[in-house]
Amino acid sequence: MTVQAMPLPRDAAGAIEKRVYRKVFWRIVPFLMLCYVVAYLDRVNVGFAKLQMSQDLGFSEAVFGLGAGIFFVGYFLFEVPSNVILHRVGARMWIARIMITWGIVSAAFMFVPSAPWFYALRFLLGLAEAGFYPGIILYLTYWYPSHRRARIIAVFMAAIPVSGIFGNPLSGWIMDAFHETHGLAGWQWMFLIEAVPAVLIGLAVLFVLDNSVREAKWLTDEEKAVIEREIAADAKGKDSPASLGAVFRDGRVWLSCFIYFAFVSGQYGLTFWMPTLVKATGVSGNLNIGLISAIPFLCAVVAMILFGQSADRRRERRWHLVIPAVMGAIGFVVAATATDSTIAIAFLSLAAAGVLTCAPLFWSLPTAFLHGAAAAAGIAMINSIGNLAGFVSPYAIGLLKDLTGSTEFGMYMLAVMLVLGAAAVLTTPAKLVNR
Repeated sequence: MTVQAMPLPRDAAGAIEKRVYRKVFWRIVPFLMLCYVVAYLDRVNVGFAKLQMSQDLGFSEAVFGLGAGIFFVGYFLFEVPSNVILHRVGARMWIARIMITWGIVSAAFMFVPSAPWFYALRFLLGLAEAGFYPGIILYLTYWYPSHRRARIIAVFMAAIPVSGIFGNPLSGWIMDAFHETHGLAGWQWMFLIEAVPAVLIGLAVLFVLDNSVREAKWLTDEEKAVIEREIAADAKGKDSPASLGAVFRDGRVWLSCFIYFAFVSGQYGLTFWMPTLVKATGVSGNLNIGLISAIPFLCAVVAMILFGQSADRRRERRWHLVIPAVMGAIGFVVAATATDSTIAIAFLSLAAAGVLTCAPLFWSLPTAFLHGAAAAAGIAMINSIGNLAGFVSPYAIGLLKDLTGSTEFGMYMLAVMLVLGAAAVLTTPAKLVNR
């Protein structure tokens, strides 16, 4: 006679799930966050380099904006193929390849002699890094179901403001402290020094990341079963495209592309131009600019985590995106018109809290209906098209600044994009995404 195991009471099952996901969190999320801090620092440190580099090499605002943005052309071209490869060969090997490659390319910026070389290396950096961010978003869907994902992605993406909090003062200090050492400018040392962690952490990925729950030796079979059961239950409720072609024909995917494009416009307009915007308020000295630039990013960390926790707890996605987008728009408009430096920094902080909160919470929308191989292609497609804003936004701001002599109209443009993105979010059916 076989005795069947009695199902666990709901409270007991919930306690087990909580313990398992706490274990998963501490094993993978802080390490992924560290990877993204390094990634984002290498992506946007060009904004700090501009403070010396443009003068040394004779770059206009438009030349710099084009160079900053051309990164995303290479990023766009290789994004979908990179994520499909990651889904097939596994995250461990592919994420390591990405980080080591971009570290080498980033270090090569210290040798830039002219605008064409600047453009070429920014393009190659985009190729090298393509697939990292959407690959991590895809990787997190292997471990976390929809109702747990907003908070986790928000914590992971807190790496963006964290890189600003520590990276901006670090970049400013390197540029001041190392300037003219061994005949190299401060910006050259910055590119070299900040590239080293990418290579080292890329090597560490080979030993830390597991490709799947099933491969994780640090989980017991019972713990693996808890996660796999939740992931399987989550997948059952998704009306996911059945093929790669279906992904490209899905209107929901294209709407997600537009929303993400609007939010990324604000994100990169802020991060690339933050040192310049802070300098325009009257702050002098690269280290001082870096320290003041950290304030808006510190505000963003708090906002991202609070909004992420609230979205998961309430299982509400749309208004948790709309409110930060409007916050960002208001922040940009007031900061652009403020004559007092304290008010300008305060509203730049509001803008940072808003636009940087939009990015992680946005992924609750497409991952609510994408699953499996379709998720690999769909996430990469949305991220690649959305990140074209990283090309358009810095270039447009630089061009407007050259034409008008002010960053004011560029910030108005960012505010309009955020409002359009918020309006598009409200066209998404609540029953589709509120999971």
